[in-house]
Amino acid sequence: MAKYIFVVGGVMSGIGKGITTSSIGVILQNKGFKVTAIKIDPYINVDAGTMNPVEHGEVFVTDDGVECDQDIGSYERFLNRDIYSDNYMTTGMVYETVIKRERNLEYDGRCVEVVPHIPDEIIRRIRKVTKNSKADFIMIEIGGTVGEYQNLLFLEAARMLHLRHPQDVLFILVSYLPVPKMIGEMKTKPTQYAVRTLNSAGIQPDIIIARSQVPLDEPRKRKISLFCNIDKDDVISAPDIDFIYEVPINFEKDNLGQRILSKTNLRSRKKGKGLKRWNNLMKTIKNPKEELNIGIVGKYFDTGDFTLADSYISVIEAIKHACWHHGQAPVIHWLSSEKYHLAKGEARKNLKKDLGNLDGVIVPGGFGTRGTEGKIKAIEWARRNKMPFLGLCYGMQLAVIEWARNVCKLKGAHTTEINRRTKYPVIDVLPEQKINIREKNFGATMRLGAYPCQLVKGTRSYKAYKKTNISERHRHRYELNNKFRKELEDKGMVMAGINPERDLVEIIEIKKHPFFVGTQFHPEFKSRPLNPHSLFREFIKACITSSRSH
Repeated sequence: MAKYIFVVGGVMSGIGKGITTSSIGVILQNKGFKVTAIKIDPYINVDAGTMNPVEHGEVFVTDDGVECDQDIGSYERFLNRDIYSDNYMTTGMVYETVIKRERNLEYDGRCVEVVPHIPDEIIRRIRKVTKNSKADFIMIEIGGTVGEYQNLLFLEAARMLHLRHPQDVLFILVSYLPVPKMIGEMKTKPTQYAVRTLNSAGIQPDIIIARSQVPLDEPRKRKISLFCNIDKDDVISAPDIDFIYEVPINFEKDNLGQRILSKTNLRSRKKGKGLKRWNNLMKTIKNPKEELNIGIVGKYFDTGDFTLADSYISVIEAIKHACWHHGQAPVIHWLSSEKYHLAKGEARKNLKKDLGNLDGVIVPGGFGTRGTEGKIKAIEWARRNKMPFLGLCYGMQLAVIEWARNVCKLKGAHTTEINRRTKYPVIDVLPEQKINIREKNFGATMRLGAYPCQLVKGTRSYKAYKKTNISERHRHRYELNNKFRKELEDKGMVMAGINPERDLVEIIEIKKHPFFVGTQFHPEFKSRPLNPHSLFREFIKACITSSRSH
C-alpha cells in the first residue's frame, strides 16, 4: 500500500508549498523510496493553459502535453524525474469528468451530488497515479489556503481517504508565522487559527512546517505544540533562505524524514542521510568563481508596483542550473521590452544602457502584440553587438523576423499572429491551428508536449547536445514559414534542428557570432539542478567568454 502525504497551506499563499512538497520528496527518495507528486489547483479552469502568467505564474508543460501549474516544474526539478498529465488536476477537470460520466449514465441513474461524487472522483484520480507510478509515497499538494471555499472538496477527499486508510495518510500544514516589524516578535496565533480551520474540515495535521523570516525558536515550538495538538518534534522550522535547493537540507536538520517514516511505520532503505549531491550542489552555489549578468527581455514582469518573476520561473531556474554548473553566480536583470518600443533615438539609448553591461541576453516565450517591437530591437542589438543570445519559442520567432527585416531586407516581415496582412509572413500559423483560431477553441489545442528533433552536425546545438536525435517540449501555434526558409538560409541563417515528421524548423542559428540560437521548443522545461540543460550550459559558457572579453 502506498503512503499518501497531503500538503496544505495556512495563513497565506505563496509561502512555498510546492518547494516543501518537492523537498520532502527529495528526502524520501534519498531514504530509498520511490516518490511522485500530484498538484491540485482549485480553479474552475480545466488546465492552466488559458491563465494569465502575471496572475497565475508560468504555465508548465509536461512531456505528454498537459498545460499545468508551475509547481509541476518544481517537482520535476527536485525529484529529477518526469511528471505526467495524470499528476495534475483542477476543479474544472474534476467537475467536467463527473458531468460527462453522468451524461453517459455511468452512475446507473443515481442522483449525482457534489458530495460524495466529486471527492470520489478526486480519490479515483489519486489512485490512478498510484497505480501508474508504482510509487511508495504519493505527495499531494492542495493549492490555496485552508479556509478558502475553493479547496473544501479536495480537503474532503483527503479526509475520506484518511478515513479509509488511517495508517497510510499523513497531513502536513505549511503555515506562515509573521514577525511584525512594530512588535519584533514571531506570532503563532495565525497558525493556530489555520489549524482550527483545518480541524473544522475534519483534518488534524501530523506535521507543521513553520515558514517565517527567521528560524523557529523553542518557545514558539512549544506554543504551537500545545495549541495545535501535535508533538513539539513535529514542528519543523522553515526560515527564509537564499537558495530553494537548500530546503531539503534544512528540513533534515529537524529530522523531518525520520518523523515521516516513524508515522508511516517504515524504515529507511538506505544508510545515512543520503543528501550528499545536494550538499555538494550548495557548496558550489555558495562559492562561485565570479558573477555573470544575464538579461531577460520580456513583458510579464509588472503586477502593480511589484515584479513577478514567477512568469518565467523555469527560464530563471535553467539559467541558475547552467551558471552553477560552470561555477558562476547568476545575476538576472529584468528588462521590460516596452521600454525599447519608443522613438528610435530613445530606444537605442535604453538598449545601450540596459544591454551594454550584460554578458548575455534571453528572449523567452510569450503571446500577443505588447512589447513585440521592443523585443525585436533587443534581438537586433544582441546580433549586431555579438552578445550571446538565446531565443525561446516566441523569442526564436522574433529572431527570424529581425533577420528577415534587417538582413534579408524583407521590409515589414512579421508573424501572422500580429499582422495577418504582412507581405512577408516569415512566421505563420500551423495549418491545423487555423480551425481552432477561427472557432476560438483555445484550450489545450496548441502543439503541446514532446516532439522529436534532428540536429545538423557541426552546429552549435549539435555541439551542446552531442547527439543527432533529441526530444523537447513545445507550446505554440505558429512556426517558421518554410516558404521563406531558403531566402533566410541564403543570407546565412542556419536551420540547425528539424522536426523529421513534418519538416518543421525547430532551431535556428547564426554563424560568425559567439552564440546566437533560437529554439521553437522550451528547453527550460527539462533543466534540473543536478542535470542542467545542454543548451543553457552552452549559452552560459559563451556568456563567460563574452564576460572575460570585456
